[in-house]
Amino acid sequence: MTSPYPFSVRLALQIHPQHGAYSAMRDAAVEAEERGVDIVFNWDHFYPLSGDSDGAHFECFTQLASFAEVTTRVEIGPLVACNSYRNPNLLADMARTIDHISGGRFILGIGSGWFEKDYDEYGYDFGTAPSRLRDLRRDLPIIEERLARLNPAPVRDVPILVGGGGEKVTLRITAEHADIWHGFGDADTIRHKNEVLDSHCREVGRDPAEIERSAGVRSSEWDDPGSGDALIAAGATLLTFGIGGPDFDLAFFDRWVEWRGETNSRRN
Repeated sequence: MTSPYPFSVRLALQIHPQHGAYSAMRDAAVEAEERGVDIVFNWDHFYPLSGDSDGAHFECFTQLASFAEVTTRVEIGPLVACNSYRNPNLLADMARTIDHISGGRFILGIGSGWFEKDYDEYGYDFGTAPSRLRDLRRDLPIIEERLARLNPAPVRDVPILVGGGGEKVTLRITAEHADIWHGFGDADTIRHKNEVLDSHCREVGRDPAEIERSAGVRSSEWDDPGSGDALIAAGATLLTFGIGGPDFDLAFFDRWVEWRGETNSRRN
């Protein structure tokens, strides 16, 4: 299957920093790199999203700084950072610092936030979905400006990934600021959202082909790499696999790495 966008197919592992030992998560990041994965993500929450809601959980950015030290090739980043949790200037500085630790491999994934328990337990104002999106729209230019002013500058132009599928606001923000968009849903949903994003790109004077498209692969489909063909045809070229602890069995990636090579060979 051929994507309508010009990017090579890539594979990402999202390590859920919940219900496991930090050492197991660190080892999973290293193993993912050894197996040929392109990107290692985590997420930005303070409590588990599944299982015991008060179970073991680790903070996002300190974990990413460690992943940057123990890997050498994979890109790393949050999928996604919650804009509400940090001053935008501080967030830019954190991104720049991890970019240096990694030698220029950091991706700044960001979204408006949604998990109310995080907000309540850590004392953030939850607001409303529209207010959180307004804050994201306000803060992204501040983040970009701070990244441009920091000394030393980032090793590279830090890619910005926006996560979310809201068609009126989130995808408009994506068209204005993002290098990568991450969406949720099946192939038909991803195809539709890509069409909406393309329309926003044209409205803001941007080439839709500049934005890489990412989508998650359901765990029920991990044994069949051919299931990725439908997502590729829908426009997603970055396929993401989320896995939580306490054990991180990544053997399934070997089949997907082979499929990625065959798919990119056909597309080239």
